[in-house]
Amino acid sequence: MQTAQLRERFASAAVARLATVRPDGAPHLVPVVFASSRDTVWLAVDAKPKRTTHLQRLTNLRRDPRCALLADHYEEDWRRLWWVRADGVGVVVDDPGEGHPGLAALVERHRQYRDRPPAGPLVVISVERWSGWSST
Repeated sequence: MQTAQLRERFASAAVARLATVRPDGAPHLVPVVFASSRDTVWLAVDAKPKRTTHLQRLTNLRRDPRCALLADHYEEDWRRLWWVRADGVGVVVDDPGEGHPGLAALVERHRQYRDRPPAGPLVVISVERWSGWSST
């Protein structure tokens, strides 16, 4: 697939999985909602219940910004399967401010954020490499 098609499929996914590197080198994987534009992906810490506000993904990115996002589509008709991976570098923005384009993109994409925009840190991922596969 061409880069433009990879970006388009990625952006169409409702959720992606964020992979970061723990301090001991082990992978850490969590599902995330996101917004994207070309080679930038945004995700935020929102008000959904969490055990702690000190999230491992943020600790990991602050220590080692390398990360990957994986979006995929599965259904019983295996002729329609695909996945897209975005490898990049993530930066944690602790106080992005109301006017940050990443927050605006998240609010525009996710209706749940319209009444209650994310108040926690914003993660900005600069995608350095797109890869993927499609059965068609």
